[in-house]
Amino acid sequence: MTEQIPAWVGDTLTPIDKLEVHRKGLRHKAVSIFVMDGEKVLLQRRAPGKYHSAGLWSNTCCTHPHWGERPEHCAIRRLKEELGITGLYPAHADRLEYRADVGNGLIEHEVVDIYLAYAKPGMIIAPDPDEVSDIRWVGLYDLAAEVRRHPERFSQWLAIYLAAHMDRIFGTLVRA
Repeated sequence: MTEQIPAWVGDTLTPIDKLEVHRKGLRHKAVSIFVMDGEKVLLQRRAPGKYHSAGLWSNTCCTHPHWGERPEHCAIRRLKEELGITGLYPAHADRLEYRADVGNGLIEHEVVDIYLAYAKPGMIIAPDPDEVSDIRWVGLYDLAAEVRRHPERFSQWLAIYLAAHMDRIFGTLVRA
């Protein structure tokens, strides 16, 4: 069975096959999480087998909620599934909408709930190799500069978040 995600058909939220949603560029629900350690953010490099944006660096994790799943529960679930991270309770930072061509005839048109979570000392990170090929911590300002210099290394949504919404997402962290 293929995975179905919440997408809008006209004004009606409907469960639709994930690949069909991206082929048609349908507006759909998503969740993005940034795990922070001070002003450093945990990035993941998407695994080579991902159906889009494979091999690109992105925020800690991002996904689509299951039908009927609350975004905050989705955030906790995906931290565990993608990175083996447990015991964090992400805080809602913002809700954004964006549309981006992610290659191979696929389009992300997401209404995305963005969460921040703060790393705990000794936190275990155990990436699922089917989801994540590498991880790294990088300072938020260094990341923003790197994305501007080398956008081809990063997911479209991460570039959009940092270029257009950094202050909204990171709030007091950016103003500090």
